[in-house]
Amino acid sequence: MQETNAFLLSALQPEAGVCSLALPSDRQLDERGREAAEAQRLRSARVQEQVRIRMMLRGQAPARPDDLADGTRGGRNPRAPLGTRGGMGGGSPPAGTGLWARTIRAPAMRTLQRFQSNNRSRLSTGSFGTVSRAPSVRSLAESGHHLAEPRAMEMYNGHSTLLGFDDIDLPSAVKYLIASDPNLQVLGAAYLQHKCYSDSSAKKQARSLQAMPKLVKLFNSPNQEVQRHATGAMRNLIYDNAENKLALVEENGIYELMRTLREPDDELRKNVTGILWNLSSSDNLKDRLARDTLEQLTDLVLVPLSGLGGSGVIQQNPSEAEIFYNSTGFLRNLSSASQQTRQKMRECHGLVDSMIHYVNSSLEVGKSEDKSVENAVCVLRNLSYRLYDEMPPSSLQRLEGHRRNAGGTVTGELVGCFSPQSKKAREHYLNADIVTFTEVSKDPKGMEWLWNPQIVGIYNRLLQRCELNKHTTEAASGALQNITAGDRRWAGVLSRLALEQERILNPVLDRVRTADHHQLRSLTGLIRNLSRHARNKDEMSTKVVSHLIEKLPGSVGDKAPPADVIVNIIAVLNNLVVESPMAARDIVYFDGLRKLFFIKKRRDSSDNEKSSRAAASLLGNMWQYTKLHRDFKMKGYRKEDFLSL
Repeated sequence: MQETNAFLLSALQPEAGVCSLALPSDRQLDERGREAAEAQRLRSARVQEQVRIRMMLRGQAPARPDDLADGTRGGRNPRAPLGTRGGMGGGSPPAGTGLWARTIRAPAMRTLQRFQSNNRSRLSTGSFGTVSRAPSVRSLAESGHHLAEPRAMEMYNGHSTLLGFDDIDLPSAVKYLIASDPNLQVLGAAYLQHKCYSDSSAKKQARSLQAMPKLVKLFNSPNQEVQRHATGAMRNLIYDNAENKLALVEENGIYELMRTLREPDDELRKNVTGILWNLSSSDNLKDRLARDTLEQLTDLVLVPLSGLGGSGVIQQNPSEAEIFYNSTGFLRNLSSASQQTRQKMRECHGLVDSMIHYVNSSLEVGKSEDKSVENAVCVLRNLSYRLYDEMPPSSLQRLEGHRRNAGGTVTGELVGCFSPQSKKAREHYLNADIVTFTEVSKDPKGMEWLWNPQIVGIYNRLLQRCELNKHTTEAASGALQNITAGDRRWAGVLSRLALEQERILNPVLDRVRTADHHQLRSLTGLIRNLSRHARNKDEMSTKVVSHLIEKLPGSVGDKAPPADVIVNIIAVLNNLVVESPMAARDIVYFDGLRKLFFIKKRRDSSDNEKSSRAAASLLGNMWQYTKLHRDFKMKGYRKEDFLSL
C-alpha cells in the first residue's frame, strides 16, 4: 500500500476581533528616532502618527478569510499580506491555497491632516509647501477615544476650499493621481487608501475609474511620499478582490513592484512585499508570480535578511523583520501551487538555503516560535511534497543506488505479510546505506537540503523546542512525513535515521497526546511511515500502541478524530502486527479489540467505509497469532469476527 504524503501547511486563523499592527511599536520608533538625524526624526514622527491613527481605528471589524489553503482552514486580517495555511496531503494534489494576512497601513488620514496643518502657509503662498508631521498622541490611542475625521484645506489653482473625507470623492481622488503636483498625487492616493480599507464597492468603483494603471505608474515616482501612498493604496485595493489583483498584474504591476523593491526604503519594501503576499492568494497568479519574482526577491530580501549573505547571524530591525515575514508568507502561498512552481522554487539559487539558515539560526537563539520560522518551515514542507517523484533523476539515482534492483524494501501492509528480509540482505543494504549516507551528507546546497540527513535533526529540534506555535510543529512533522513516504530507499534511510539516531518517537508521541485534528494528520502520517521502515518492530510497538489506541473511538458517543487519522493509526498497528507478536498482544491488552470491532462495523459513510476496511485487514492479521486465540475468546470474539469482511 502506497504511504501517504503530507502537504501544504498554511496560516493560522486570527483570533476573533484581533488585528495585528503592521508597523513597529511606538517604543521601537522612539529608539530609532533618537539615533537618527533630523530627516530620520521627521520620518519617525510620520510613522508614529500613522500608528496613532491605526490604533484609534482598531474598532474596525477583523478580516474574514479570503480563500482557504486546502479546504481545511485559513484566514487573514484586513489589508495585509496573505500567507498560506497548508493542509494534509494524501499523495494527491493540494485542494487549494491557504492564506492569511495582517493589517496594512491604516486609512491614510494623516495625509489629509497635514494639508490642514499647513493651511495658513498655503493660503499665503497659493501652493503646497513643505509638509510637517504631527506627533503621535498616545493618550488618545490608549484610552480608546477616536478623533473626528480630519479635514484639510485644499489649495488648487489658487482657490482654497475646505477639504475633508466628506468633501472629496473617488473620481476626484483618481484625477489627483495624474496631477502635476506630487502633493495632490499623495492626497489622491491617501484617499484611495482610506476609502478602500473596508469598502468593497469603493474598490470596484476605483477599478472602473482606471485607478489601477494610474497607481502602478506612481510606484516608481521620483517622489518617495507618492511611492509610499501609491503602494499603500494598492495594497488595500487588492485585498480580498480578485479582479483588482488581476488588473494590477495586467498593468505590468509585477515588474514595477520589483523595481520598487530595490529602493532603500523600508516603508516601500513593506508595502511591496505585502502586495506580493496578497497577490499570491490567487491560484491563477501563482505560477506567474513565481516566474517573475523569485530570483529578485531571493537576492534582495531572503538572502540578506536571513543572515545567509552576511555574517551568518540574523540581524533585522523591526521593519526588516516585517519585510522578511511578508516575503516568507508570499513563498508559503506559492509553494502550495503547481509542480512547476514547486520545482522553480527548489531550483531558485539561495531560496532553500535562506529558509534553512533562518530556521537553524532561530533555533540556536531560542526563537522557534517566530512567525517567519513558521512560514519558512511551511515552505520547506510544501517543497518536500512528492519530493522523490519530482527531484532531478541524477539526484534520485544517487540516493537509490542499486537497491531498487535488488528487491525493494521489507515490509508491506498486506494481510498476512510475515516475510522479513534475511539477515544477510539486511546487512548488505545497511552497508550500502552508510556509503550513500556519508556521500549525501557532505556540504548540502540548494534543494539538496530537502533530503539531506541534517534536515531530520532540524525538524526534530522544532518538535522539541517549539511549545506554542502548533503550526510550526505541524509543518515540521508534515515535512518529515513527506521525506519518509513511500517505498524509496532514501525514505527508509531517513526513517531509520529519525528513529535510531534522532530518537524522534518520543517528541512525536508527546505531540500526539495533546494534538488537535490537524496536527494528528501529519503526526500519525509520520508514524505510519516510520512503522513501515523500522528495523525493530517490537521496540516500536511498546512505545506507540497504547498511545494510538487511545485515540480510536470505541462507541457511538466517543469523540473521534477524522477518518484519515483513524486510517493512519490502524495502518501503523498493521505495519507493526505483521512482524511483531508484541504489537498484537498490546492491542489486546490496551482494549484495542473492542475499538477495532466498533470501527469495523461502522460503515455509514464513505469515510467510515475506508476505516472499516482498514480495521478488517488488521483484525485478519491478528488472527494469525494462534497463541492469542485464547485471549480473543475470553473477550467474546470468534474466528468469524476476525476473518469476516
